[in-house]
Amino acid sequence: MIGHIGINVPDLQTAKSYYDVFMPLLGFEEFFSTEDEFSYRPAGGKPGAYLFIYPASEPGDYSRHRAGLQHVAFMVSSRSVVEKVHERVTELGATVLHEPRVFPEYPQPYYATFWLDPFGIMLEAVCHHDRD
Repeated sequence: MIGHIGINVPDLQTAKSYYDVFMPLLGFEEFFSTEDEFSYRPAGGKPGAYLFIYPASEPGDYSRHRAGLQHVAFMVSSRSVVEKVHERVTELGATVLHEPRVFPEYPQPYYATFWLDPFGIMLEAVCHHDRD
């Protein structure tokens, strides 16, 4: 089981403003926040991986196509949550790579949406159930 994931970003304040909006929709709450990092944990004491976000200490652009982090997927409880996340991400003006739909190429049931955060990190909200 993964305990936590850390992501470096070029602008910590932009990241905090962005992630604060949709992490609650994904079932996460703030764990802690300081001037040089912030983090989220599964809400309500549920088990799961924590997400830590740090300022990048070296300049450079991120690419999911190079070696390293390809994307982060968040499991959600229903297809309607996938759709709510998609609506919110769209309102924020994010680049949507895949609107909510069934992905038949993955083990079923698999209903997901994919988008890019402000720095190009691909994120996914996925439901592994046939329920709303």
